[in-house]
Amino acid sequence: MKAIMIGILAAMFFSVTFILNRSMELDGGSWAWSASLRFIFMLPLLLLIVGFKRNIKPVLLHIKQNPSAWLIWSTVGFGLFYAPITFATIYGPGWLVAATFQLTIVAGSFLVPILDKNKKQKIPIQAVMISLVILGGVCLMQLEHANAVPLGSVLLCVLPLLVSAVAYPLGNRKMMQVANGELNTFQRILGMTIASMPFWILISLYGFASHGLPEVSQLSQTFIVAVFSGIIATVLFFYATELVQHDNEKLAGVEATQSGEVVFALIGELLLLSAPMPSIVSFIGILLVIIGMIFHSLATIWSNKKQQQNLKEAQ
Repeated sequence: MKAIMIGILAAMFFSVTFILNRSMELDGGSWAWSASLRFIFMLPLLLLIVGFKRNIKPVLLHIKQNPSAWLIWSTVGFGLFYAPITFATIYGPGWLVAATFQLTIVAGSFLVPILDKNKKQKIPIQAVMISLVILGGVCLMQLEHANAVPLGSVLLCVLPLLVSAVAYPLGNRKMMQVANGELNTFQRILGMTIASMPFWILISLYGFASHGLPEVSQLSQTFIVAVFSGIIATVLFFYATELVQHDNEKLAGVEATQSGEVVFALIGELLLLSAPMPSIVSFIGILLVIIGMIFHSLATIWSNKKQQQNLKEAQ
């Protein structure tokens, strides 16, 4: 239950990403700057946090020992996760982007047999079945969205988010394997930020070539995103996943808490951006996503109780 509560708290801070990315898009800011500046700002912040306890050297040594794995999976887990999200905000409101990104819950469940070194681990069927409820909610919202905008805009919103939805759990789980418990959460995030920096430099160069330098408002908003989503939310979520990384049912439950981003993003856009109220169909879709999140949480609690009962019987 502790991991679930931490995951929901992370979802609240993560929602800042969707709200402010949409805000910057409406103000005419470049998606490339919105994406790259977040991680460029994160780097010195993380160096200060990790450096305060003099824990930077183990991170650099770990990267030096296995540079290719760090470069590849950090680029996947941070680069291919976040750049598509910021791009998608061009074609859809923040709450819709947040809702569609919840496909990561389904992706995380199906990645189990691919990533798990323990061959006995299988796809958590219960988690997948519950995830289909969330998938149904996403489909409802996107179908409603398709009635209001051209099909091309829908595809340009959905397809990047499909990439992002797979990249996030893939990069996160692979980096947990690479770190192998030798680095704490802050150290792992710092390492991934450093290793993904070549990708962000390329994205920022594209932003400069296509839009010039970012405006002051975009700089300030991406700094807020870096602190709230990049530091606070990421640390909370990674810590929650590390608490249950050896239990696929519980891990799926923690990943499901990110569905809360939809609710937080919707409330934020309504209050801060005066966004139009979603239709009844979209609200039904949001409700399905929330129900799926709750079912995942209940399944996690039930699984935990069952394990405790089995341990008592074994004793």
